Parts: sequence; structure tokens; C-alpha cells
Amino acid sequence: MHLSKLFIPILKDLPSEAKIKSHQLMLRTGMIKQSAAGIYSWLPLGFKIMKKIESIVREEQNSIGAQELLMPTIQSSEIWKESGRYEDYGEEMLRIKDRQGREMLYGPTNEELITDIFRTSVKSYKSLPQILYHIQWKFRDEIRPRFGVMRCREFYMKDAYSFDVNDEQARNSYNKMFYSYIKTFNRLGLKAIPMAADTGPIGGDLSHEFIILAETGESHIYADKSILEINLNKYEASDKSLEEMRKDFSSIYAVTDEKFKSDEFNKFVKKENQLKTKGIEVGHIFYFSDKYSKPLNCLIDNKGGSKTPVCMGSYGIGISRLVGATIEANYNNEIMKWPKSIAPFDVVIIVNISKNNKENLEKAEKVYKELKKQNIDVLLDDVDENMSNKFKKHDLIGIPYQIIIGSKTEQNKYEFKELKSKIQILSLDNIKSQLKK
Repeated sequence: MHLSKLFIPILKDLPSEAKIKSHQLMLRTGMIKQSAAGIYSWLPLGFKIMKKIESIVREEQNSIGAQELLMPTIQSSEIWKESGRYEDYGEEMLRIKDRQGREMLYGPTNEELITDIFRTSVKSYKSLPQILYHIQWKFRDEIRPRFGVMRCREFYMKDAYSFDVNDEQARNSYNKMFYSYIKTFNRLGLKAIPMAADTGPIGGDLSHEFIILAETGESHIYADKSILEINLNKYEASDKSLEEMRKDFSSIYAVTDEKFKSDEFNKFVKKENQLKTKGIEVGHIFYFSDKYSKPLNCLIDNKGGSKTPVCMGSYGIGISRLVGATIEANYNNEIMKWPKSIAPFDVVIIVNISKNNKENLEKAEKVYKELKKQNIDVLLDDVDENMSNKFKKHDLIGIPYQIIIGSKTEQNKYEFKELKSKIQILSLDNIKSQLKK
């Protein structure tokens, strides 16, 4: 992609309505544009990053045997009334009526709908366990949407639902998802801490929030620093090993402020090991047994021939929120560095094309074509602009690698750098080798 052709409406001035770095950066670099309070259009740069996150989330869900489907954004109120949550959910639910006067809603979550799908499709324990997920837009009418995509009204989310015969098997499904989440966040270049959490309006008796450390986060967290040192590689994808994994994580003190008790914190965590900071919730998992299956009459025939409510869990990852959260975790001193797995491009070619350096553009085009042949996703900055401005702009955009073609370029050698690192003078072959690694 050539920068001159890319739809990227960069703002020169800091947006006055943006209070945190991710919101400021996403508006300034033309990743999003506000449509209404808490509702955004995702422009090409931001959308590309979000779709990369979505792809990693999908791969990790598929790896544990979860199956993807797609449920609608608009739901009937009837199944919510059946579960007892229609009135309980509160004003965050956007309620509407169709032309026949039937009560509908824009889904804030999908426990009822997925249970309805399951109860009409599966009747025997022989079909279990099952984990179903979808990636879809949600709407929650926040009373005060703020912080850009971090707390907005319309958001993009992966939500999964597990169905099991009994508590033991259901906890196995919970552990698989626990494992999948840690792997997912690791692939996104984020260190997410699983913390014991309240279940909130979802319900249930087992719940963990996955929090990444960030001073701009709204969650106050209290943990033993040793939880950051657990090595995921020592666990296998077996029920016994994954149960051990969850117990290992759960044995170390790590809670959100709703569950925090200062006397317990001081009792169980040594002073020098206490971690008190803020974080951003990027995932939440719940096990709620028959909370929805019982009132919705979602029954299966068990081995004994009698009918029993299916045991369920619910698992969410905020995909659109992760774009903002990643910025908050990685932005430093006016420089944004995207993790390589989700960067909008692998490398940018920054070329000096002032009046006396037109030949530089020819060199840049040659490098561009060579990198494209290697399936390297490259952005060529072919805009006639002051080099100082270009460097500032690309520090903001945050593409992890830069090739600089200017006064120091000689024959087949170019300036090459990773963001926040020193410049190297390398041949094109060496650059290609480093990028492919």
C-alpha cells in the first residue's frame, strides 16, 4: 500500500474530547471516527488492526474445539422474559419495537439466545460437551460512554458458551477457555493476569477477569507479583493438567477491587511482593451451571434416562476494546509500537522525495516490490513531506519496522530500524531476512 492512496485522515491537533492516550491516538491517526456518543466508524487502519486481533482470537478458540456460528444483533424479548432477565438487566439494554409492536432488543449479550438454539437442537448427553462461539457487535447503553473504544456503547466482542452434562465436565470446559485466553493474550503481546472476580448480572459462582496492567485502567487490582512468572508451557492440553493450571493461578492472590480485603492481602502476600496498580479488563469468563438452562427448560437426557438441565459457562473477549487496551499498554513518550502480530503493516518505507531526491522514490519502489514478493505487508510513504514530520507521524502510527531511504542510502544498502532501537545500515537481503524472521 502507498501512503498517498491510503485513506488515513490524520489530525494535526490533539482532539479536545479525548482524555486518554488510546482515544487520542486512534482519533489522531484516523483509526476511528465518532458517529454518535460511544459509537464509532472503524476506518481502514483501525479496522485492519481489529481484524488481526479477531483472527488470533478465532484461531485460539478453534484450537480448543470451539465451533463458530453467528447470532443476530437484534433479539426477541420473549426469551429474556423467560429467563427472568428482561427487567433485571436495566437501562443498559436498548429496547425497541418492530412495526407489529413486538418488543425487541439490541443484544448486550447472548446467553438466552444461545440457550434457545441449543435446547431445540440437542437432546442427549451423547452430544456433549459442546463449545459454541460467535464474534459479533453488541450494544450496551452506557450512561456515560467515554475513553473512546474502551467504554463505548457499540462494541465488537467474541462470546463463547459451553454446554456440559455435569459440574465436573463443565469445569473442564472452563479450564480449556482459561488456557485459551492466556495463550490468546500472549500472542497479542499482552501480559494478562487472571483475577478472581464477581459475576455481575451474568450470574454464576466461578468467574475470572483477565486484566492487563495499565495506569489508565478503571480496574484497581491487587496481586502477588509471582503470578506474572507462571510458565504456561509446563501445562498440557489435558483435563488433569488444565485443572492443575487453573488451581496454580488461583492459589496466588490476585483479585479486583470488588473482592479486595486489605487484611487478606497483607496476610497472604509478602510486602515486597505486593502489586497494587490499575488495569484494563480485556476478557471475562463465567461458570453459572443451570442458571439459564433451568428457567429456559434446556434439558438433556442423561445416562439414566431422566432429564437434567445442561451445565453452562460463558466466555467473553472485547475485540474492539483490545485495540485501545493494546495502545494503553504499549504507548510511551509519543511513540506507539504495535506488537508484531497485530501491527497494521510489517514495515514502512520512509523516503525523502524532495525536489533534489526524486531518484529516492525509484529506489523505494524497487524495495517495495521486492518485499511484496516475499509476502511482507509493507507501507510506502510516498508523500512529499518534510522528513521530520514523517518520522513523527510514523512514531504515532507505530509500525514496528522502518526502512529509511534518504541521504545515507548507498547502492544496495539502506537504513533499517525497529522502533525504539538504533538504526542499522543493511543490504536489502539482510532486511528481508530480518523481516521474515
